[in-house]
Amino acid sequence: MDDERVWSFERHLWTEGEDYLRHAIDEDCLMVIPERPYVLEGGQAIDAVANTPRWGDVQFSNEQIARPEDGLIVVAYYARARRAGDADYAAYCTSTYRRLGHENWRVVQHQQTAVDLA
Repeated sequence: MDDERVWSFERHLWTEGEDYLRHAIDEDCLMVIPERPYVLEGGQAIDAVANTPRWGDVQFSNEQIARPEDGLIVVAYYARARRAGDADYAAYCTSTYRRLGHENWRVVQHQQTAVDLA
């Protein structure tokens, strides 16, 4: 997956609906989020993300991509997101993708460290 597609995929994780998320997040995914219960796994991670209101806008900066081996992509970045009626949200994030087949990638790890914007 080329860099442009990686960032498009990651951006969609923030903005797209439940159908996209259930397809994009692996059943073995582990997540760390900045609110209880903090550590999520498998279906719990998929449900938590799918049932969270989507962000209307998200901007990435400080993007980094590593490809430690064939079929594995790791990204790190700073995200600033907003949705109607909520305060802006900012976090440093990582995600790890594994390839299941040709052009078939799934998130197997995602982590967010929230940043206080005050």
